[in-house]
Amino acid sequence: MCFPYLTLGTRVKEVLPGGCKTGDVLLFDPTKEEIVTVPDKTIPKELMDEEMMGASHGWGFFCDRRDRSVRISDIFNPLASKSNPVMIPLPRLTVLPTGQTEEVCNVAMSSSSPLGEEDCVVAIKTEYLVESPSGDERFLVKWYYIYLYTHSYLYKYVNSLKNAGNKRAFLCAGIYYKTKRLMVFREEETTEGKIMCYTEDIGDMCIFLANNEAFCIPASSCLGLKPNSIYFMGRGLGIYDLTTGEAHHYKAPKGAPSVLTTPYWLPPFSI
Repeated sequence: MCFPYLTLGTRVKEVLPGGCKTGDVLLFDPTKEEIVTVPDKTIPKELMDEEMMGASHGWGFFCDRRDRSVRISDIFNPLASKSNPVMIPLPRLTVLPTGQTEEVCNVAMSSSSPLGEEDCVVAIKTEYLVESPSGDERFLVKWYYIYLYTHSYLYKYVNSLKNAGNKRAFLCAGIYYKTKRLMVFREEETTEGKIMCYTEDIGDMCIFLANNEAFCIPASSCLGLKPNSIYFMGRGLGIYDLTTGEAHHYKAPKGAPSVLTTPYWLPPFSI
């Protein structure tokens, strides 16, 4: 059985000659609300000082904040090689007048196999536009949240003191923001062309949102997923029921790291 997972980062176990490290990849299973561990992954030294800026099709996008170089890696893919993760260099990010490169919302890749024979297009995006697996439906998601105070330990995003614009998720109590509402608009064909229409019913689909390429899958394809729902990470971690309009926020599972540097959803895998 395949399940989608949220990446929680790595737990370093050993430093190897040459600067590489070995460690466990930590994943969150939203259907059971528990951590799944992929043991003994090699962490290339090239990724030591780079920060993950997004994910698409199970591939992570990493950026070196010093020279703005970007590379793709399958290090968080549970099915990828443990000892030799793939590393693909990309052109450096260009500094835009508006500082847009510091406000990356998510990334997208046209193919799940960037090493294949066909061309693969990579894009850095700032919208949550979701396409169904069959490609015959498109959804636009708007995200609303509020600020609250809590004594419980939940994940929240905080601006990094080291790099302005870079956000990390910290496990903490106090003031935090909480998802209040998620609105979905379905693309529909009309006599005037395609328009986005508000809907509270996406059927058997469930949408996954974070700082990665948003995607949706049929809930019936993964045991434990809830249909007509949105799983989110960024303004809290939880699930939003489109039928009732209510959000359930997950509490940090046992063994979770106190800081999440790479909280991104991965498409369904069988571990």
